[in-house]
Amino acid sequence: MKKVAISFILAGSLTLGIAATNADASTHKVQKGESLYTISKKTNVSVANLIKWNNLSSDLIKPNQVLKTSASSSATAAKSSKTYKTAYNVNIRSGAGTGHKIVTLAKKGTTVSIIGEKKVGKELWYQVKVNGKSGWALSTLLTKSTAAPSTVAKSNDVVSVAKQLTGIPYRFGGTTTKGFDCSGFVQYAFKKSGKTVARDTLSQFNQSKKVSTPKPGDLVFFQNTYRKGISHVGIYVGNNKFVHAGGSKSQITSLSNSYWKSKFHSFKRL
Repeated sequence: MKKVAISFILAGSLTLGIAATNADASTHKVQKGESLYTISKKTNVSVANLIKWNNLSSDLIKPNQVLKTSASSSATAAKSSKTYKTAYNVNIRSGAGTGHKIVTLAKKGTTVSIIGEKKVGKELWYQVKVNGKSGWALSTLLTKSTAAPSTVAKSNDVVSVAKQLTGIPYRFGGTTTKGFDCSGFVQYAFKKSGKTVARDTLSQFNQSKKVSTPKPGDLVFFQNTYRKGISHVGIYVGNNKFVHAGGSKSQITSLSNSYWKSKFHSFKRL
């Protein structure tokens, strides 16, 4: 009896040990002298993802700080297949996130079947079947009905709200008045004025239509700032100025500014 009891205890301990290992596999406790670069090499996770998954505003980390080394949650199968339509031209990607390659393009109004979902940070991504292929699409780019996905925001309201948000600190991954990044700032301003828009810069770019003559409330896109391609967005307020979360805080900036003038890409309208 004693041997059997000991065997059960050992088996239980082993099971707990395996469970603990699995639970800890997606985090890393910062050791003295480590940097994001050295942790990236150890965990085989890019520095960009370490910053994104941990909502870091800089590359400064402290000993004993626990960092996530994987997306916050794994894909979960949908209870039943659901049918949605694309509200815009949507890039279907090989994984949940804009960093994954494009599998196919689903044009506006295309019917897609939802077969799973995954939460990445604060974004919800759907695994879909479309055009004979499967991939991932941001949930805010899909709609259950054929009607417009949201009410139309008045441009004056958007500009008014955005101006009231100036002075708030810049925060990478920020979506609240505690701190904004550029796309989080745009999403918040439009939401407060009655329109739901995508969370990230590339999705906002795909969601909007290019215009040659901007009006207050239009989006302003910039390229090749901290990464290649479309990488920054703001809201045009008129008089050749735009409001955005850039630098150390949300602020109004002139498009004649030498830096932003050199990075300007296009005006687009939601």
